[in-house]
Amino acid sequence: MASNFNNPHIDPFDYVVFGGTGDLASRKLLPALFRRDRDGQIPPPSRIITAARAGLSRDEYQSHVEASLRQFLDGEDLDGQTWTRFRERLYFVQLDAASEAGWPDLVSLLDDSPREVRVFYLATAPNLFGRIAERIKLSGALSPEARVVLEKPIGHDLASARRINDEVGQVFAEPRIFRIDHYLGKETVQNLLVLRFANALFEPLWQSHTIDHVQITVAESIGIESRGAYYDRTGALRDMVQNHLIQLLCLVAMEPPASLDREAVRDEKIKVLHALAPISAADVAHKTVRGQYRAGAIVGSPVQGYLEEAGVPATSRTETLVVIKAEVRNWRWAGVPFYLRTGKRMPKKVSEIVIQFRPVPHWVFPGSGAATTPNRLIIRVQPDEHVRLSLWMKEPGPGGLRLRSAALNLSFAEAFKGRFPDAYERLLMDVVRGNATLFMRRDEVEAAWTWIDQILGAWEETDDRPRPYTAGTWGPSAAIALIERDNRTWFEETLDIA
Repeated sequence: MASNFNNPHIDPFDYVVFGGTGDLASRKLLPALFRRDRDGQIPPPSRIITAARAGLSRDEYQSHVEASLRQFLDGEDLDGQTWTRFRERLYFVQLDAASEAGWPDLVSLLDDSPREVRVFYLATAPNLFGRIAERIKLSGALSPEARVVLEKPIGHDLASARRINDEVGQVFAEPRIFRIDHYLGKETVQNLLVLRFANALFEPLWQSHTIDHVQITVAESIGIESRGAYYDRTGALRDMVQNHLIQLLCLVAMEPPASLDREAVRDEKIKVLHALAPISAADVAHKTVRGQYRAGAIVGSPVQGYLEEAGVPATSRTETLVVIKAEVRNWRWAGVPFYLRTGKRMPKKVSEIVIQFRPVPHWVFPGSGAATTPNRLIIRVQPDEHVRLSLWMKEPGPGGLRLRSAALNLSFAEAFKGRFPDAYERLLMDVVRGNATLFMRRDEVEAAWTWIDQILGAWEETDDRPRPYTAGTWGPSAAIALIERDNRTWFEETLDIA
């Protein structure tokens, strides 16, 4: 049998997407499924069924999907032969998740050509997850091989996450629940596991005696776009840290699993979450920073501030930037800070992990003209995916020993030719295969919310307000001060290392 990270045989399936006319389905899910079909990953009898409240005929829905694909395939050609085949897979059911309307039509369509594998993808608001799961059961749409995909966020705090997990868990067994975080499907994130556990070079160095600190940055140049009302109830801590950044932290800090079995990997991640040091009201002022962008410019173009965005109250205290100094209290990482940073309206879109090694015990090159900046490993998740290791080298030429820092560079675009599949392409097919390795388990979600709730509670207790920062900058001065107090600095210059 093929391993979890290969592409084993895929049985015919029905993919039922609730909220299939929404932004997520149009931008990500349908383009991903189209690409998988183009690459021969979808068996001929498989179908894609969209359930939504919009009143569309099947032909109208197919035309809607065609327009979406032309818009969101990033300049790729909408291959005529593939589109003809993909179009025939598309069905539409007008349905209301809150009532019985439309459910008999969905069941009739599913029963018309039953598949062994049936996937229900809930691309809806989280407060509908439990209700839709219950309707799936009551309507008779549930099948022995049915599985459900839950989009993030799973709730807005620990209590709501537990309620959603309980409600969905009453219908689907835990192995049939796939909580998706698309960051875990990115090529560089998966390569982090390979880098650590397939190369003897790194794992002996992956601990507190040789690593000084770790930085994880997920920066966005965009603002909140048209999501003002939603985002103002959420904020950067819930929207990004609770899932994306914590998942990256877990992959950096976890112990080697016994295998790539889905439970072995997730067992090691949950140990990291349990080892995260709580951040109390006494700690929050020097371990966290909240920010909120004001009017500024991104790449020379003026942009408005958060408080001027549509749907945002003028008195909003919602953060659009978060910086956290986290600690993993175990033998491997004791004393090594993990600096987490995420924000909107920052100078550029970039997601990367910086592993900063400790300096050599004794510098034996006096007068070399080189600063003793220690080695660092840079793992760029997006864009321009690469892994770079900075090393000290001698500059060529006579007349003395001159040192400079140079990079060993593994550029994915140069090393691996061709198109890199989108994260959703892998994850959507992993659901069909029943491989949950790259999905979050219930205890992971709830452990992450436990840590996040402590920070939210500490902010509320101390009346912590977001500090303003100009759009197009790396945040308020306090975000820089947080790491500078430890005689360290953010590595913005590594984003463009030659």
